[in-house]
Formats: sequence, structure tokens, C-alpha cells
Amino acid sequence: MKTVQRKGNSYRIPSKLNEFQEELYLHLINWKRVQITTDSGKSGDITYDAILPDSYAADGQMPHIYPPIKGRLEAHREKNPFRIHRFFYHMASSQVANINLFLPILDHPLADQILASVKPDFASLDKSELDNGYCFEYWGGNFHSQAGSGPLRDKSAMAGTDADLAIAYRDREGKRCIWLIEHKLTECDFTTCGGFRSKGRQSHHDCSKSFSAILANKSSCYYHDAKEFSYWVLSEEHQSFFPNHSKHERCPFQGGMNQLWRNQLLGLAIEDDAHSPFSLSTFSVVKHPDNSSLDATIEAYKDLIAGNPGFSVMTSADLLEAAEKTGDGALSNWAEWYRGLYRIDRMTGRIRLV
Repeated sequence: MKTVQRKGNSYRIPSKLNEFQEELYLHLINWKRVQITTDSGKSGDITYDAILPDSYAADGQMPHIYPPIKGRLEAHREKNPFRIHRFFYHMASSQVANINLFLPILDHPLADQILASVKPDFASLDKSELDNGYCFEYWGGNFHSQAGSGPLRDKSAMAGTDADLAIAYRDREGKRCIWLIEHKLTECDFTTCGGFRSKGRQSHHDCSKSFSAILANKSSCYYHDAKEFSYWVLSEEHQSFFPNHSKHERCPFQGGMNQLWRNQLLGLAIEDDAHSPFSLSTFSVVKHPDNSSLDATIEAYKDLIAGNPGFSVMTSADLLEAAEKTGDGALSNWAEWYRGLYRIDRMTGRIRLV
């Protein structure tokens, strides 16, 4: 932890933040102090000014959720009681930012128009699927009491692959599709491989092997051998999705591409499921427009899959602009609120330094 002084104000923030993270943290703390409380919260024994006090979580209050959507969020969680992330009460929570970004759009009569403007194949929200066409923290077994460990066989109460959001829609050919979304706010990279770091690894678990070598001997991967996850079985069945794997001498999925790979596989597994209503899946990353730290991993993944259109990237500013272009008053009010909270400039999409 370090203390930063800016314009006569003091801020207790994590020590290792890049410039973008630090400036957004300072803004979020200012917003919290004006809109919610000047009191701070803790991570372990350390006090941070960007965290809300424990009393908010204890009382079930969510003061950093856009007020008009709180009722709908509660209703959604009754059907889909997804896990609240550990840092949900951190002002820089990506989970909160994702809900604040998408729920006002998804529940609006102009949702089809807005989403179609950022996704070329999108025709209409399929409200007959999921919960009115969407599902937060989707892992493939939501809304099913006997769903087991999910399509990737990796889901447990505290771990496993899930998309921050799934949207059910009809494409322009009338096909039922599912759109998986991973949302990032201040993160420097995507989730890396837990198997690579596991204390349960044995000598034959060899991450230095290439994509092809692992397919030839899947037991060399800890996830496949020890955990019996279906990542490499699916990767073998969908080898054509990763045509440039030969550029990587070692497993491509030790670093940040691991999360992109697993989310993509989740969609492909849903496509393969004969009982699934969805015949096509796509996967997108949605990020803050000024967060460039993710770009290296994104570009490496695009190269790995040779630019397959099943993966795409957009920014929160893209969605805000699409909503604002409708001229709807409620959407304009929400967009103004969101821009103010996450400091997204209307013209450039860049944050203005505190």
C-alpha cells in the first residue's frame, strides 16, 4: 500500500499500479467520497480508500450499482444466484462495472438496436432463452439444478470457467446464438493458468510441450490428467479454431490467453451439445477504452486463431455511444452516470487525469 497526495487530498492505494490504473483509482475514490461515503474499507488488515466499508456488504447494499437497475438485478439473482466476487465492493470491480454497463441496455426496449450496432450478426435478443435473453456469470449450467460441473467439467462452487455475461440472440439468418462476454476494467491481463502453478503437479506434467505435443499426449497437462477438465479434448475437436499454434514452442495457454481460450471453449462446447438451443457461439472482450495493458494478450490470441470472427473486442465507450445515438432520455441519463463513474470522455473515450 502507498499513500498518494493530489490537490490536497490523500489516497491510500495499492503500491503497484500503472498510470492508467492509478488515475482511475483516484477518480473512483473521489466519486465514492462524494456520492457514497468518505469511510474506507479493508483488504485483510490493510485499509484502502477505493474499497467500501464492510457494513455495505453486511447490509446487502450496493451503492455503486446504477439505482434504476437494482430491482432487476435482484430479480435476476433470484433465478441465477451467481457468486458475488471477492472484490465486488471495490470501486474498481469489473463485475460491478459489467452489470452497470449491460443491464440498463438489456432491459431497455431499444436493446436490439443498440446491440446490433456493435455486433454485425445480431438481429434480436432471444428473450425465450436464459433470463429474458441474458445471464450474468454464465458457466453453461445456470438455471439447472442438476447441471454438474458444466460443459468443461471444471465448475465448482468457487472456481471454474464462466463468462461475465451471456446474451442469447437470433442472428440475421434466424439462428439461435449465444454471445459470451468477458469484461475488464483496470486489469493488466487476463486470468493465467492455475494448473501451471499448482502444487499438485507431477514430473510428467510438462507445460514446455507445444499445442500439438499436448494433443498427442493430453496427460502431460495437469488440467487434463489430474483434474479431468475437458479443455484439450475440445481443443482437439476444434483444432481448426487455433491454426497458428505452431508459432508457439510451448503451450500457448500458460499466460493471459488461458482465460480467452477457456471462454472460447465454453462457447464451442455449447455449440457441440446436442441438447443446447444454440447453434452458434461467439466470444467478445469488452474493456475500458483507455486500458491498453490487455492489448498484447489480445493481439497474440487474435494471431493464434488467425483472426477468427468468433472472437472480437470492443470498448465500453462503443456501447455508450451506441446507446446515446438512440436519443432516448433514460439511456442518456444512464450513459452520463456511467461516464461520470468510470471517467470515460464522450469525445475521445479517454480518462481525464485527476
